[in-house]
Amino acid sequence: MTEFVLDSFLPYQLAVASSRASRMFSALYRQKYNISVPEWRVVAHLSQAGAVSVREIHNRVDMDKSKVSRAASRLEASGYVTKRVNKTDRRLVELALTDKGRSMIDDIAPMARAYEDDAMQSLGDDAGTFRALLKRFLDNTENCDRL
Repeated sequence: MTEFVLDSFLPYQLAVASSRASRMFSALYRQKYNISVPEWRVVAHLSQAGAVSVREIHNRVDMDKSKVSRAASRLEASGYVTKRVNKTDRRLVELALTDKGRSMIDDIAPMARAYEDDAMQSLGDDAGTFRALLKRFLDNTENCDRL
């Protein structure tokens, strides 16, 4: 038997926490809009960035390019995003929200804020410290895939 304890291993804890938080939030928007977690991440990023390439979304939301592409295709078929070839680099496909996509984000944003408020309240007085430490961790590991 090893002394390694999976339940106290930080990467495992972060993965489980992320999965749970994502699954709980996705229940709110999946029921109303029938979109998946990857689709939500693409739409949410587009709401902040305007028209961007699949590559940029892949880098920003930490999803495989193929998963971003599949999500974008489903979102395009549902009328939430448009795709067009980048004028400067024809190898890149740019995505942008449609009016229907912006309307969806406008509807989901208050749900997202309420969900986040509830999650932070569950941390009590430690919520601010948790957010600061998580930001530091994310900042310190931003280029981890380049090591």
